[in-house]
Amino acid sequence: MSEEKNDFFDEEINELYEHHRIVADPKQAIIRLDKFLMDKLPNASRSKIQKGIKDGFITVNDKTVKPNHKLHPEDVVVMAMPEPPRDTDVVPEDIPLNIVYEDDHLLVVNKEAGMVVHPAHQNWSGTLVNALAYHFKNLPEMEGNTGRPGLVHRIDKDTSGLLVIAKTEQAMSGLARQFFDHSIERTYNALVWGEPKEQEGTINVNIGRSLKDRRVVDAFPEGDFGRVAITHYKVIKPLRYVTMIQCNLETGRTHQIRAHMKYLGHPLFSDAMYGGNKILKGTSFSKYKQFVDNCFKIMPRQALHAKSLGFEHPISKEWMQFECELPEDFTNVLAKWDQYVTHND
Repeated sequence: MSEEKNDFFDEEINELYEHHRIVADPKQAIIRLDKFLMDKLPNASRSKIQKGIKDGFITVNDKTVKPNHKLHPEDVVVMAMPEPPRDTDVVPEDIPLNIVYEDDHLLVVNKEAGMVVHPAHQNWSGTLVNALAYHFKNLPEMEGNTGRPGLVHRIDKDTSGLLVIAKTEQAMSGLARQFFDHSIERTYNALVWGEPKEQEGTINVNIGRSLKDRRVVDAFPEGDFGRVAITHYKVIKPLRYVTMIQCNLETGRTHQIRAHMKYLGHPLFSDAMYGGNKILKGTSFSKYKQFVDNCFKIMPRQALHAKSLGFEHPISKEWMQFECELPEDFTNVLAKWDQYVTHND
C-alpha cells in the first residue's frame, strides 16, 4: 500500500527543479530506463522511479517517456521535481488552528483559503504543517512523505474546508487504509460556469500533469496517460450563468475537481489556473461584466470548499461525520448571483 498512499500527496503543480542529470555512457548497452536508473540511483525504489517517469518528472532528451523506454548511448536523463532539494525539517510556528474535532488519536481542522497545507517551494513557512508542529509534538509521518507530519491527505492552497490529521501511528495507518480503499467520504461544494447537461453524473477520466503546461493538470480521456480519477457530481442550484454543484471524490488526485470540471466544459468560477477567471457564460453588456468583475474581487480564488468529511475512527471504529459551512467569500458571491438572477429576469 505504500505506493498508493502517495496518491494523496500528488506533487504540487509548480515549476520543476533539476535533481539529477545523467548522460548515458557512449558504450552503454541498450537498457530499460527504469532499470538504468535503479543502478544509478541506489537509494530510490523501483516503484518510485516508475512513478516519476509516469508523472513526467523523469525525461529522456527532454521528452516524456514510459518506464520501459529503451535507453541508448549518450541519451540525457533528467530527474526534475516540483521543488528544489531541501532540508525536510519543519519549523514550528504559532499559527491559530480552527479545530473542529480532536481526541487522542486524530483531529479535524477547517482550513481557510490561502493557507498552504505543507511546506514546499515558495511556501516554506506559514503552512498548516508549521502550525501543527507548534501545537502538537511528535506527529507521525507517512512513509515516503518526510516533512509532512500528521498528513494523510491535503487540499489546494486556495481551497477551503476540512482535513483529518493523524496524531498517532495507529491512526495514520488506519486512515491511510481507508483512503486506499476509497471508503472515506469527501464532499465538496463548487461554483462552476454554465450548467451541466445532466443533473448528476460521474466523471471517470484519467488526469495527469499537462504535457504542454507543467503547472496544470489535464484530462486524458483515452486513458493513455495520467492516473485514474473518479468524481461524482450533482447540481445543487442553477444560477443562470453559473451553477452550484456538489462533488464527491472517489480518488484524490491533485486538482481533480478543477481538472474534471474543466474537461466537462464547466471550469470553476474564478479559477485562474483553469480558465475560470474570465466570463465564460452570459451577455456582453458592460453592466454584466462589471457585476462579474465585482464577484471576482470578492472571491479571487477558485470557488471550491471541502464541506464534509466522513470516516471510520481508526481506533474506536465509530463512524465520524463532520461538516463546515461555506466561508464568507463563497456565501457573498452566491448571494450576489442569487440577487442578479432574481432582479434580471
